[in-house]
Amino acid sequence: MPTWRDWLFSAKAFTAAMLALYIALMLDLPRPYWAMATVYIVSHPLTGATRSKALYRVCGTLLGAAAAVVFVPLFVNAPVLLSLVVSLWMGTLLSISLLDRTPRNYVFMLAAYTLLIIGLPSVFQPETVFDTAVARSEEILVGIGCASVVATLIFPNKVAPVLSARLDAWLKDAALWAAESLSPALAAASDRPASRHRLAADILALDHLITQLTHDSGSASTVRHARELRGRMSMLLPILSSLTETTVTLRKLPQGIPSELSRLMDDIALWMTRGGDAARLLHELEDATKTGEPGWDALLVSHAKTRLCSLIHLWQDCLSLQRMIAVGEAGEHWQPAYRRWEVGGKTRHYDYGMLLFTAGMATLGIFCMCLIWIGLGWDDGVSGVILGAIVCCVFASLDEPAPLIKAFFTLTCVSIALSAVLLFAMIPAAHEFEMLVAMLALPFLGIGVLMVQPQFGVLAMLLAMNTANFLGLQDTYSANFTVFINSNLAGGAGVLFALVWTLVTRPFGTELAIRRLVHSSWKALAQMAAGARLDNYANLIAWMLDCLSLLMPRLAASGHDTLTDGFSELRVGFSALDLQRDEHGLDEPARSLIQQVLQSVAEHYRCCADERRALTVSPRLAANIDAALRAVSRETGPAAREALQALVELRITLLPDAAPLTADHSGPHDVERQPIAEQGEQRVVGRALQIIPSK
Repeated sequence: MPTWRDWLFSAKAFTAAMLALYIALMLDLPRPYWAMATVYIVSHPLTGATRSKALYRVCGTLLGAAAAVVFVPLFVNAPVLLSLVVSLWMGTLLSISLLDRTPRNYVFMLAAYTLLIIGLPSVFQPETVFDTAVARSEEILVGIGCASVVATLIFPNKVAPVLSARLDAWLKDAALWAAESLSPALAAASDRPASRHRLAADILALDHLITQLTHDSGSASTVRHARELRGRMSMLLPILSSLTETTVTLRKLPQGIPSELSRLMDDIALWMTRGGDAARLLHELEDATKTGEPGWDALLVSHAKTRLCSLIHLWQDCLSLQRMIAVGEAGEHWQPAYRRWEVGGKTRHYDYGMLLFTAGMATLGIFCMCLIWIGLGWDDGVSGVILGAIVCCVFASLDEPAPLIKAFFTLTCVSIALSAVLLFAMIPAAHEFEMLVAMLALPFLGIGVLMVQPQFGVLAMLLAMNTANFLGLQDTYSANFTVFINSNLAGGAGVLFALVWTLVTRPFGTELAIRRLVHSSWKALAQMAAGARLDNYANLIAWMLDCLSLLMPRLAASGHDTLTDGFSELRVGFSALDLQRDEHGLDEPARSLIQQVLQSVAEHYRCCADERRALTVSPRLAANIDAALRAVSRETGPAAREALQALVELRITLLPDAAPLTADHSGPHDVERQPIAEQGEQRVVGRALQIIPSK
């Protein structure tokens, strides 16, 4: 149910909309209802988000208006050619907006369909296109100004507290996942299960909040801390996944998890959920490593302790950064506890094939709508082209846009009916502006409340925009029922065409997106293991984590878990990077065996990508991993220790049901020589290994 904050946002948005309408009427602008509609387009419960949308809308409107002024006079005598130019403009800018997965993509999205909104109605009077573009920009600037002023002055809602609350909820979910892996008895006492899918999806959503945070005053240090925290939250996912699989493998052993390790795992789970002394836990982990014995059991135990050490360091960083964000602390001299891998790379995953197909189908659909409009000779049909094109752009980024377009078509019909009731039954009785405001309050306050609900947000915003535009409020009442029905039926027809076009051209959905993501990760793993993608470790890590954040929400939505669990490829990728980095510190026999492992891993994932399905690990790859484990376990030094951990990770990930590596082949090893508190303090710089002293 709506809270008082939801009603407050709705009241603020309605106040700003009425103020914008009043100013536009007072300035005698030709379409004052556009100022009212703009308020609902840019309004957001968070002040920083409202400012960012306002800024991006100004830029997008000016760019689209400039394009209309240029293109319409040039091609007004060639309607088919003008339609082609308009469609290509929209398709190109739609492609650019899909490449930018931050709120900044709104600039290109708006510029794409502003050309249609200004340009197509001007083809009947091309000499007025400049005046139309100027008026359109003025109306939007009035709406943006009113929305920004009201959001800033009346109970402003900053992004930082909302971000802090989201981070707190995320850390609680992560602690619950850790408890499920480390201490099932402690997790059983919780009143809700941990959701790994939700954890990855929420990290992706944080990018939008962090971008909006940059528009809050006095938030520079908070933005820096938020980006640092976002990187460490991403690194928690593979660590927790690795710990989960390691504990499962340990429990399969005849003797199970050693009692001392089990006690440490319980203490760490308790510390993550309730707080405590991290230094004591690290000290106990260091003491516990001094009595290791050779064998597969000892390798697993050592692997678990190394991951526990990384988990503690990451969790310390997350807690300290979250606290600094909550209190607004500058933290100029903050030092991270976790420095095993560089975090914060900028590389993202893009499915260029699907992106070009999506933009191409939208371009072709808009061009077809223009041709139908020209062929019918229906003057008011321009409303259908504009609304249909907007729908094609707004929902283009979705894997399955058809359900939302269908819902929007229903809402368009509702909006037409609501506008008809207001325009022909109620507004004629309004002789003063105050009476008009009172009549509009009931429907628009209700729509504003729906805009705050995540499941209705976009649809409610479009409903508010359509209703304001369908009303077409002017300084004097001049509504014509025939014109109203004709133009608004054209708008509904445009949305219906967009729905049918989407159903025909995009019958596939989330399933295809999942498969393409998984196949892309398989190809990347094959290249990585073969040594073809080692130019920048931080960007490789960022790319892998971004793939995971894109995959997890889709897996959660579809329930499709037969192809992958989303985490196994990530753990293999990190292990391959470890081996690529550490092999140069080993003797020739061990280095040669690791090269064979990497080549076998590359061949395995290359075959998976070629066959387009998950394949069983070949006996050759299993034998190579075991041979490398036996060889590396006989060596000493930091490189041998880290390579050994990577090989253990590969074995439990790719061979979860394999028999334990026999102890008599393991030989003496050096996995316990260095204090474990220092195992998390290594950092990759290019292809060299740099040891950073523990702080």
